[in-house]
Amino acid sequence: MNSTLHDAETSQEWLENITFDELQIGMSARMLRTLTLADIQAFAAVSGDTNPAHLDPVYANETLFHGVIAHGMWGGALISALLGTRFPGPGTIYLEQNLHFTKPVRIGDTLDVSATVISLDEVKKRVELDCLLVNQKGERVLYGTAKVLAPTQKVRLPRASTPHIQLFDPEARFKTLLALGENLPALRCAVVHPCDMESLSGAMDSARHGLIIPLLIGPEERIRRLAEENGIDLGAAEIISVAHSHAAAERGAALAAQGEAEILMKGSLHTDELIHAVLARRELRTKRRMSHVFRFDVPLYAKPLLITDAALNIRPTLPEKIDIVQNAIDFAHVLGIKTPKVAILSAVETVNPHVPSTLDAAALCKMAARGQITGGILDGPLAFDNAISLQAAQIKHISSVVSGDADILVVPDFESGNMLAKQLEYLAGGSGSGLVLGARVPIALTSRADGPMARVASALLAQLVAYNARRDHPRQAWQHPTT
Repeated sequence: MNSTLHDAETSQEWLENITFDELQIGMSARMLRTLTLADIQAFAAVSGDTNPAHLDPVYANETLFHGVIAHGMWGGALISALLGTRFPGPGTIYLEQNLHFTKPVRIGDTLDVSATVISLDEVKKRVELDCLLVNQKGERVLYGTAKVLAPTQKVRLPRASTPHIQLFDPEARFKTLLALGENLPALRCAVVHPCDMESLSGAMDSARHGLIIPLLIGPEERIRRLAEENGIDLGAAEIISVAHSHAAAERGAALAAQGEAEILMKGSLHTDELIHAVLARRELRTKRRMSHVFRFDVPLYAKPLLITDAALNIRPTLPEKIDIVQNAIDFAHVLGIKTPKVAILSAVETVNPHVPSTLDAAALCKMAARGQITGGILDGPLAFDNAISLQAAQIKHISSVVSGDADILVVPDFESGNMLAKQLEYLAGGSGSGLVLGARVPIALTSRADGPMARVASALLAQLVAYNARRDHPRQAWQHPTT
């Protein structure tokens, strides 16, 4: 007797097995599955098989298959899914599987996965099945035989919920960010007091990526000893020897004021030391207030998020927030965002005179409408949920082009911004980088807890801003002979 159980749906609510006594030679079952890029990425993440033939389009195009293909064992996993959930189903124990791979499986291919009983062992309750995977063109891509121990007791169980896999590739996002600086020249960067392993290695990593030409400012003997102890190659990096962090900050600011450095990078000193030295130099001041901007890649958000100001201005006034917002908008333009959407955050989304940040938000939006803030679309006050979630905004009947699609989050004050940034990093798996804007040169402001990618990313952001300033103001004395 031949019978087929058609289209085993992964969404069925119940799993019911077929016992050994119910099986007959010729019985079969099948299911359909279409390969997606997410399938390949998830399989690589779970298995650890990061063969570039599956993950690197450039490499894969040069192989025999001329493009990305699925892992061969992904097809084997589909057979396992059919046997374990449908035919024979729960209670099945895998004993043996052989596989023959005949054609590659590509993204978008739909596979017909089938298993057919070819022998039954009444004594040992063993079943041999012919397994076959055929693509949408009718081509056999995989075949083989499976030997299983079939269940002997009837079982009907609710299907277990599967874990939700959120794919996030920080390395890929990092490479996308670095691509913004392709073909740009490395710029001279005063690295102020790089006297711990993290800041020194971060500076040299940035140099190796072709982002900066580092000027290491600090106690030379201490820097060289640190490099030797940690295996950091200083190469031909120039070291400007000064006695302590205060002197390093002053020297770095002086170099920037004189046009000898286009970027400042914070090393192992307090932020206040460096910012104070910059503010003491009139040549480095602009009409804008200085402010900090974080750039975050967050797994659950579709695009990078800019957060300001979470590191510099403690309790900014309304006039200061104007500069903070404008700095962030101008920075977004440098990153290629033509008209950034700016969410002015508060605890609530309605104007409340007892919540000062809601009044500031309303005023900032009105200023933008009248052209006092330019280059972006502002909306606020918005609570965090309806700033980044369109669904949350719709539930609260908020009609806004910013909600659920914000590029910039403007926080009420330093405390809320700092907590938000750290929550994104430590609870949401975000990867962040950032810099200080509003001075004549960008300042890469890294934390002691930042990893190598974050430090290089901050240098890249600074390179973009500095190069943009050089392009827009070609007569300024930023051109150094070595660049």
